[in-house]
Amino acid sequence: MKAPNSFRNWPLDAIDREIINALGKRFAYVKAAAKSSNKVKQVSRHQKDLIRCCSKGRIWAESAGLNPDVIEKLYRDLINYFIDEAHNS
Repeated sequence: MKAPNSFRNWPLDAIDREIINALGKRFAYVKAAAKSSNKVKQVSRHQKDLIRCCSKGRIWAESAGLNPDVIEKLYRDLINYFIDEAHNS
């Protein structure tokens, strides 16, 4: 990616908005999954999903030149938040 000549031309707000919109879409899927499965199966499945997502997130972070530990923590926090919110709604 070619860096713009001026900070004013950087599309950081647009990128941040895309990230937030993508997280909103992901949360909608988590809520739908929480409504369609029973509580006993959910705990085990959520733990497996957390491990899978964190593993993928670490790989994607490395390939993007990001710190995999930071991305893993971000994924863990987001997934736990999404799960808690889905159970409370």
